[in-house]
Amino acid sequence: MQTVVVKFGGPMLATTEKIVQVAKKVIKEQGRGINLVVVVSSMTPIRQNLRQFAAEITHEPSKRDMDALIATGAQLTSALLAIAIQEHGGKAVSLVGWQAGIQTNEKYGNARIDFVDNKRIEKHFELGEIVVVSGFQGITETDNISTLGKGGSETSAVALAVALNAERVDIYSSVEGIYTADPQRVESATKLSEISYDEMLEFSNLGTKILHPRAVELAKKYNMPIVVRSAKEDVEGTLIKGDVDMEKNLLVRGVAYESDIIRLTIGYDSYETASLAEVFSVLAENDINVDIIVQAVIDGIKPTISFTISKVEFAEALRVLESSKLSLGFSFADFEVGLAKVSIIGSAMASNPGVAARMFARLGREHIPVKMVSTSEIKVSVVVPQEDMVYAANALHEEFNIAMKEVPAS
Repeated sequence: MQTVVVKFGGPMLATTEKIVQVAKKVIKEQGRGINLVVVVSSMTPIRQNLRQFAAEITHEPSKRDMDALIATGAQLTSALLAIAIQEHGGKAVSLVGWQAGIQTNEKYGNARIDFVDNKRIEKHFELGEIVVVSGFQGITETDNISTLGKGGSETSAVALAVALNAERVDIYSSVEGIYTADPQRVESATKLSEISYDEMLEFSNLGTKILHPRAVELAKKYNMPIVVRSAKEDVEGTLIKGDVDMEKNLLVRGVAYESDIIRLTIGYDSYETASLAEVFSVLAENDINVDIIVQAVIDGIKPTISFTISKVEFAEALRVLESSKLSLGFSFADFEVGLAKVSIIGSAMASNPGVAARMFARLGREHIPVKMVSTSEIKVSVVVPQEDMVYAANALHEEFNIAMKEVPAS
């Protein structure tokens, strides 16, 4: 019997009424003759409430006990969903992360999965039960509850699917699939029927919030198909899989964007004191992510290193740089706010030169200044003024005819 793992996020489980709707949906899904694992996140308000409870007691709770606290949110959801399934004629059992066999390292709040012991879930399959698993969590080698951080529930679902040799993972979402651009901002955006793991990773890293990169990376490693589909409408979603025949498809598959980008620049009195390795080692040690990096070394001009950073990490990055100023040897720091990143993505770009030039030419015709550029084999990203972000996305979507109906991959 085939196994399918499905994942529902917090917004789809925000009330008991919505939980009942999901229960009916998964009972119908199991009726197709499959083993079914349902991975759930916390009901939307619950996690914030749990954090607030801790904040009312202390500003510095222990990470171990915060994980134990936060994990109860998804446990509540899984138990309620199992009860709802039972109430509507199905057989179900709820399991918290450790009961489902999810073993992690001990980095509380952002743990990584080491392995999954699937024996207990297999026993419940033999009883004909739908297994409802609390996502976002596991247990450490020392038997402490851990949480997985951003993308944890999706990553839990993929890890369970790999351990159970499942047919696929279905990610139920508020949208019908992966679109060529944000359909709320780009009117001509269309849904993709298929997308490769690499393209989905770029979409996820470049601002699309539907699927976390961690889950995509794990799926790619084990070649586990993922389908992103609507939780409300019974329509075909988007299949995320290995390489698609790009030569029969679009040159550029989509446009992504991310707002609230800040450009940080540090300058040096001489080239001898400038060290890329030291700067980014210090930032990495403090878990600060940087994106586009540009080093300028020109005779007669003081060398600089510029990089982009998200708004939420800006204050911490400044603090870290200032506290390390003497050891890093830079003489000044400057920043520019009000920026955004706009990217074009497509696996076919690797074998089609001239895409970047065409992108820059279109932005030039639209009088959109390009502040920084980053490229890879399957994407080109530019930093532009934030007020131009949506206009740039629409212009590039039009430029590369992305709204053109897809030719199905063979």
